[in-house]
Amino acid sequence: MTQLSNNCTPRLGRVFPERQLSPDEKAKLRSEDEAFSKRCREIFDRVQPELIKEHYDWFIIIEPVSGDYFIDPDKTVARAKAREKHPDKKRLIMCLNETGTCGRI
Repeated sequence: MTQLSNNCTPRLGRVFPERQLSPDEKAKLRSEDEAFSKRCREIFDRVQPELIKEHYDWFIIIEPVSGDYFIDPDKTVARAKAREKHPDKKRLIMCLNETGTCGRI
């Protein structure tokens, strides 16, 4: 019977350490994400009171640069509508309810 050796040591550290972001780059990305979320939240807060009456629990996709938003009860259809008009833009998906969340945590 063959004896198996047990000299396998686990690798430590990141897989690609040269691709690690500096603290400045991380802070820049974090601030850009916060600004994006803030712009989307402003649009959501503006349109939510009028849309929630007839479209409760529908999905809303917001493109904050143009201020466009797309609503549909099906998330996939709403994404397709947004992708058709703004294919290369960053968008945020929310739900038309009191908080804007899409599901449970």
